[in-house]
Amino acid sequence: MVTSGMSDRRRVVYISGTRADFGLMRSTLQKIAASPDFDLSVLLTGMHLSAAYGATEHEVEEAGLVIAARVPVPEGEPTGATMARNLGIMVTAFSDVLHRLKPDIVLVLGDRAEMLAGAIVASHLGITLVHIHGGERSGTIDEPVRHAISKFANFHFVATQESAARLARMGEDTTAIHVVGAPGLDGLSELATIDRETLFAARGLVATRSTALVLFHPVLSEARSSGEQMAAILDALAEADLQVLALRPNSDAGSAAIAHLLEERAKRDGFTLATHLPRSEFLSYLRHIEVLVGNSSSGIIEAATFGTPVVNIGSRQNLRQRNANVYDADTSAASIVQALRSALAAGRDSTRSNVYGDGRAGERIIAQLSRLDLSVARMGKTNAY
Repeated sequence: MVTSGMSDRRRVVYISGTRADFGLMRSTLQKIAASPDFDLSVLLTGMHLSAAYGATEHEVEEAGLVIAARVPVPEGEPTGATMARNLGIMVTAFSDVLHRLKPDIVLVLGDRAEMLAGAIVASHLGITLVHIHGGERSGTIDEPVRHAISKFANFHFVATQESAARLARMGEDTTAIHVVGAPGLDGLSELATIDRETLFAARGLVATRSTALVLFHPVLSEARSSGEQMAAILDALAEADLQVLALRPNSDAGSAAIAHLLEERAKRDGFTLATHLPRSEFLSYLRHIEVLVGNSSSGIIEAATFGTPVVNIGSRQNLRQRNANVYDADTSAASIVQALRSALAAGRDSTRSNVYGDGRAGERIIAQLSRLDLSVARMGKTNAY
């Protein structure tokens, strides 16, 4: 193992801002923390520290992980301006935290603002930056943010060969790109163990009714129409006569209109609204429901492992690699109804193949982290073309 500093144990800081990214990384982070090769800590920010989004920092504590620092950001009205201001706040705060911690590696996942803030700071401090889930497409603000993080990153742990090839075409050094699979697939079957009757009874749902799990987030460039999009989804679900368990959206611009409509619909029978589902509960629902409806990456990545049909709506996951269980729709009620009919008619896919991996990403990530040449970050970053 290539070492750095006075200790042979590599100091790793993972940045987490949401229940979503932490859920995907939980298993891998626990493996890193248990390894004698690493000292792992987590820098928490964003929705983790907000009561409005479930104050999910407790899940990090319950996972037995060390929290290195908490960086709260003002909540305010969820607008593009709020998101931009909070990015600046995180860059400033992360600079102080990472300068104090002096980690060997900063680990980030995906495409949210907190990950971009971490990438900017790590690069300026000369800390090795490792990016997970780079090279993917989405066609919204997430895509330029994701690619910007990749341009800061020293190493890339990608989910698929297609993503690896895209990063190479972007000018990234092929020797720094490693296909590990999606860490969110690790341990899914072991976590999704709650039986349908117990699961549904706990939320007041009828276990014998066909049920949709709804997870729809706003798209920044379409924030003004997010309420109309949510209304179309609700109309389509009503026409399909499905029992619904819906999760509140994230904190991005446009979320207030979505949340308001969900709260109003939750006053009716057959519609349940939750702020947050613990990872084991969420995955158990994903295993048992008849269809997942919305625009979450969990429909693109995790649902296929259970063979669960997914109605993917709108542009948020545009151009991302699909599994055979995904049925795309635009944001009109008619298109959503048609996709729902197709998904429900197809039912669960018994083959359960998943282009995003085999559930062993964590062990590959640890192996790669152990042998990374940390001098790369200090030498600077150049494109390969």
